[in-house]
Amino acid sequence: MTVALAELARLVAVTESELEAWVAEGWVRPVRSGDAWEFGEIDVARARLIHEVRVDFEVGSEAVPLVLSLVDQLHAARRDVRALIEALAREPADVRERILAKACS
Repeated sequence: MTVALAELARLVAVTESELEAWVAEGWVRPVRSGDAWEFGEIDVARARLIHEVRVDFEVGSEAVPLVLSLVDQLHAARRDVRALIEALAREPADVRERILAKACS
């Protein structure tokens, strides 16, 4: 699913110029399609997060990059933990038990 600039602005309840500023800041990273931008699901989620952080939590523009960086780090850590869990699940039971015993000690 992709949406155009006007549609994303409507979905997030911001002006198109505000959304354009977010793109210019690198907070939202659409794909260029000819003369227009295409915003994917991740862009929609990220724009909603930016709006929520700025409006509900009253975070100023200068702090938004820090918030986004922390969110990105959290997602990367979750992805890494998920990969470790999947790798551990493929190991024999005795190996899993030894690793879990060391992790819990």
